Amino acid sequence: MHQIEAAASQPDLFYEFKLLRSGCRLIAGLDEAGRGAWAGPVVAAAVMLPIERFDLAFRLDGVQDSKQMTPEQRTIWYSSIQELALASAVGFSTAKEIDDLGLSIASRKAMQRAIAQLGCEPQHLLIDHFRLPEVHLPQTAVTHGDARILSIAAASVIAKVARDRAMIALDRRYPGYGFDQHKGYGTAAHRAALQQMGPCKIHRKSYAPIASLNHRN
Repeated sequence: MHQIEAAASQPDLFYEFKLLRSGCRLIAGLDEAGRGAWAGPVVAAAVMLPIERFDLAFRLDGVQDSKQMTPEQRTIWYSSIQELALASAVGFSTAKEIDDLGLSIASRKAMQRAIAQLGCEPQHLLIDHFRLPEVHLPQTAVTHGDARILSIAAASVIAKVARDRAMIALDRRYPGYGFDQHKGYGTAAHRAALQQMGPCKIHRKSYAPIASLNHRN
């Protein structure tokens, strides 16, 4: 189990090829979305790319850290990643789990759930930032890995699109907050809605902006 510091750059397959040379073919990249949001779940994705495919880098040229992509780009690449991947899956941890367990544990649980949904066991995990001590698989945690490692960048896109779609669905259940627009993040519009309506069931009560509203009420 390793922790690697990585500078931001266009993601590539350097780490995957290194693992492939050591005999690992089933490599899962993991990342999550929604850590900083005030409402909604944290969503993790696990993506296993066909590392031995000769045109993989070409086919996914343009995939990068999802935060650096537009919503339109993420949607397009989401479909391409799904088509090319050997397997991909997402896992959710709810706002209540975040409040009860803390963000780090809830994020790791979401990653564990994503791995469990893959349908086959990876031989190695490439994880953005986190280690997963609860998962007894070889793993490498890479700080800013979504900017450097293609498998993690692909997972970042899957996680972000899945979470955005979940927040759009939640907007229909909890109208008035604008979840379909800001996706639960702390925008001025979200803050104004909270001032007017107060928090709802999917707000993270342990987060300071929400806790302060509850305290005043």
